[in-house]
Amino acid sequence: MSRLVMKFGGTSVANVERIRNVARHVKREADAGHEVAVVVSAMSGKTNELVAWCKETGSHFDNPEYDAIVASGELVTAGLLALALKDIGFKARSWQGWQIPILTDDAHGSARIAKIDGARLIDGFGAGEIAIVAGFQGLHAPTNRVTTLGRGGSDTSAVALAAAIHADRCDIYTDVDGVYTTDPRIVPKARRLDRISFEEMLEMASLGAKVLQVRSVEVAMVHKVKLYVRSSFDDPADPKLGTLICDEEDIVEQQVVTGIAFSRDEAQITLRDVADKPGVAAAIFGPLAEASINVDMIIQVVSEDSATTDITFTVSGADFERAQKIIASHREAIGYARINGTEEVVKVSAIGVGMRSHSGVAARAFQALAAKGINIRAITTSEIKFSMLIDEPYTELAVRTLHSLYGLDAKA
Repeated sequence: MSRLVMKFGGTSVANVERIRNVARHVKREADAGHEVAVVVSAMSGKTNELVAWCKETGSHFDNPEYDAIVASGELVTAGLLALALKDIGFKARSWQGWQIPILTDDAHGSARIAKIDGARLIDGFGAGEIAIVAGFQGLHAPTNRVTTLGRGGSDTSAVALAAAIHADRCDIYTDVDGVYTTDPRIVPKARRLDRISFEEMLEMASLGAKVLQVRSVEVAMVHKVKLYVRSSFDDPADPKLGTLICDEEDIVEQQVVTGIAFSRDEAQITLRDVADKPGVAAAIFGPLAEASINVDMIIQVVSEDSATTDITFTVSGADFERAQKIIASHREAIGYARINGTEEVVKVSAIGVGMRSHSGVAARAFQALAAKGINIRAITTSEIKFSMLIDEPYTELAVRTLHSLYGLDAKA
């Protein structure tokens, strides 16, 4: 008998009728003889509502109480799904994160899972019981407080649970039927991928693809959890298999470029006429790191006299104003003449493990974008991807150009 974890996101459980539809998906797998654990998110929009209530109630923000409040959305979904399964003849019970327990650190709002004891769920399987687990949450044992794992944390809950109970696979159900070569709303010719490697999915998720939370892919890669992305809106009696996320070795034919991702949550900051001397980079990026501001692209251009330099870097759009204020407060230590910045930029990336064995992949992109009149502000590369920062109005043109360039368009 095989063991399976099924995870359903907020749009999949948005109302009672959709929860009944989820129950039919679970029924199909249970009828096939699987031992099933289900991880659920809060109903669509519920977490945002709870967050708004926290802000409305009082100015004294308390992280542990915030987690206790926002974690409640998943509890409602878990209980409702258990009721729906009982209505169609199955033994089912809901589980809160602390009851399993899912143990985490104490970083409220973005906790990391330290350990999961799946013994109680496995005992329930022996009694023919389906486990419905509230995702997104855990327990910090020393303080006995509920914690939450951050946005998209139910994905991580599901993958970590699959590893803990030695599940044969973990199916992530969402509102799309798999992972596509790029966003189909931007490129109608985007194709659904049958398979994608963990490394490629990790890059796509971190570079703007919204299908999976980055940490869930990391956990799956470390623990070798076979992961499928599927649609909960398929007919429960005849669903598509979706996209398999697996080891690179399990993919027979590998394209040079697998997908094109883009992120609009980018901002560019440039410091002009910075003194070119040891310690300047530390004076800039040290305070940003202390403020937990992640810096992505960094470009340094030295002047002709080698006395000054211009330094350009990118941060997330959400951190743009805060980063500028921090830099301004350290102006004397840094020694720059002026600061420029813009949020009207987008990062476009090409990802593919095939880049390891092919040269000139990025150069083709640069030529193709130049032919379209698209200026590249900054470039970063790694072994299996390259990213370019461009002006926001050119986003769709750039994505479509690269998608066609690397032969990713669906055949007519």
